[in-house]
Amino acid sequence: DKIYKTSKVAAKLTMKALDKAFKNAKQTMKWLGDCASIISKSGAPVTWTTPLGLPVVQPYRRKKKFVVITTNQRLVLQKSNEDLPVSSQKQRTAFPPNYVHSVDSSHLLMTASECWTRGITFAGVHDSFWTHASSVDEMNEVLRDKFIDLHEQPLLENLLQEFRLQHPDLNFPPVPELGTLNLGQVSDATYFFS
Repeated sequence: DKIYKTSKVAAKLTMKALDKAFKNAKQTMKWLGDCASIISKSGAPVTWTTPLGLPVVQPYRRKKKFVVITTNQRLVLQKSNEDLPVSSQKQRTAFPPNYVHSVDSSHLLMTASECWTRGITFAGVHDSFWTHASSVDEMNEVLRDKFIDLHEQPLLENLLQEFRLQHPDLNFPPVPELGTLNLGQVSDATYFFS
């Protein structure tokens, strides 16, 4: 019981510190969720285009449930299709991480493409990148350059513009205030990727 109470206090203090340290990130995640809520409450799924021009549609819809009762068990079957209404809750909760993953995957593809151009052997999954030991320094340079290229774009402003074009009848909140990261420092950051 004492350990549980202590862990609750530690968790609260940790979350408070994280909220303070990552205030802008938290505001951005909230903004993404708010936009998804506005869109999904209009009956539409959240759709956007990645920085590389790839279209994304969140497929989350309410499911139709059927109960099948047998002598041995009770089964709940779910049917999902595009004719069913969107699930506003799932659209809202899934959009912030899905959007971030789409930006991360854009970075991965930009990095992979540049490595291919330079003849660097490259492998990657999500945000883990590999190459041969002899190519690590050059790949590290590519990773940083492509990260800067990607994040110099006004990603959130572009997303808001896309939402306004897709849904001209809806009102979206303004993009949250951006943080103060100097992207130029990424080039010299010791632990940008390891």
